Amino acid sequence: MKILVTGAKGFVGKNLCAQLNNIKEGKARCYGDLIVDEVFEYDIDSTLEELEQYCKEADFVFNLAGVNRPKDPKEYMEGNFGFASTLLNTLKKYHNTCPVMISSSIQALLDNPYGESKRAGEQLMIEYSKETGAKVLIYRFPNLFGKWCRPNYNSAVATFCNNIANDLPIQVNDPSVEMHLAYIDDVVDELIAALTGDENQKGDYCEVSTVHTIKLGEIIALLNAFNNQPSNLIMPEIPNNSFEKKLYSTYLSYLPKEKVSFPLKMNIDARGSFTELIKTQKCGQISVNISKPGITKGQHWHNSKWEFFIVVSGHGLVQERKIGSNEVLNFEVSGDKIEAVHMLPGYTHNIINLSETEVLVTVMWANEQFDPCKPDTYFEEV
Repeated sequence: MKILVTGAKGFVGKNLCAQLNNIKEGKARCYGDLIVDEVFEYDIDSTLEELEQYCKEADFVFNLAGVNRPKDPKEYMEGNFGFASTLLNTLKKYHNTCPVMISSSIQALLDNPYGESKRAGEQLMIEYSKETGAKVLIYRFPNLFGKWCRPNYNSAVATFCNNIANDLPIQVNDPSVEMHLAYIDDVVDELIAALTGDENQKGDYCEVSTVHTIKLGEIIALLNAFNNQPSNLIMPEIPNNSFEKKLYSTYLSYLPKEKVSFPLKMNIDARGSFTELIKTQKCGQISVNISKPGITKGQHWHNSKWEFFIVVSGHGLVQERKIGSNEVLNFEVSGDKIEAVHMLPGYTHNIINLSETEVLVTVMWANEQFDPCKPDTYFEEV
């Protein structure tokens, strides 16, 4: 299949082309038996000769070209209606009746220059379909967000992500405003589904099946939590397919270089070091422990807290003994054969570096964040 994408350098176009090329190159194998032979990328710096060739060969057209924020309102009609006319006339010139998708907006329902231009583009597509018999897919998108979206342009989410990530001021006039948002990966998956005739058709129009409704103030609160994560180590809840997960990915794409890496507090003593890595709101925390050769660490027990010890480098011994018992459970561990060992509640435990020359590196997960006011940790040798 040869696919033409107009507006290929725009937000949606760039993401769509990247995934189509992943399919073409065999890197994305989650789209069934879809085969992409060529991706024709057309944008404002392309030539009319290229458009002619692409329209002659295309098996499917995604028309994502358009104008969002022109200097003159009349450019809405020129950009959103005018180019669509050029595209369809070129397809007709070569008698190419392949399916055509057009990017419209829920604002097509509004009486403003942008909405009028979008309605005109939709009507043009409907008339083209009647005239040629070509399949036409009109997608009315809500506000979109995701990586590579241009800030300070036509996306509030992109602007807030960019500004908070870069410690720039933001302006929120009404935090109670509800936003209807679609994530770029969901948009791309929907458009790729349309290639195989599996579009989400609702009456005369198509739409992305997953749309998130959230208040502006809630978005800002989430972004501030993401921004604070390097200092407090707390990872907010990000359930699979949730808005929170998608917003976090979007936020990270705007981080400046100096924020991509951040220091962690290492608690260092003569025995080695202990460093907290990540804390979660409901699933405890992860730390890394480094023990010098011959060193024993631990020698304590917990009432309710439990942990995993996972040695990733070195050679060690984990010992556990139930309080009030003399029986010791011994687990020899090594980075050459990584395994997880439970630290059982009510069992005093330790970890011993058996090497005389190498450090022992252990990743530790605890089922709760450490609370200095109630550490639930009691010294007792194994």
